[in-house]
Amino acid sequence: MTVHLLKLCVGVDDVDQLRRHQEARPARGERLVHVTRNRPRRDGEVLDGGSLYWVIKRIVAVRQQIIGLEEVHGSDGVRRCAIILHPDLVLTMPQPRRPHQGWRYLEDDVAPGDAPKGGSASDIPPDMAAELRNLGLL
Repeated sequence: MTVHLLKLCVGVDDVDQLRRHQEARPARGERLVHVTRNRPRRDGEVLDGGSLYWVIKRIVAVRQQIIGLEEVHGSDGVRRCAIILHPDLVLTMPQPRRPHQGWRYLEDDVAPGDAPKGGSASDIPPDMAAELRNLGLL
């Protein structure tokens, strides 16, 4: 059974800013990873098609497929987990989320679906789209 990770995208105002930030990393010869303190205990489920869902400005807005988990050591010698990400950013249907620390598991059946191709859902401001979705109108 697939499970996903949910993570706040701190310091990022929109999906385009996240895209620009991530595109600059491989240009510098770096892999596209996000390093966290702890390795998911449900790693088998995460690696079975799971994605990292990014919360931007309190809205789940985009996801990236997780293609690997790897142990790394920081400059302080502390063991951490590198979440290796596919470079494609997939827009999702907006879903409001409260702030939290670290990452959270996101069960597949409650994960937001992908936004329709053509950007119709992404053309609406995220807070308005979330409200419309809560009302069942989107």
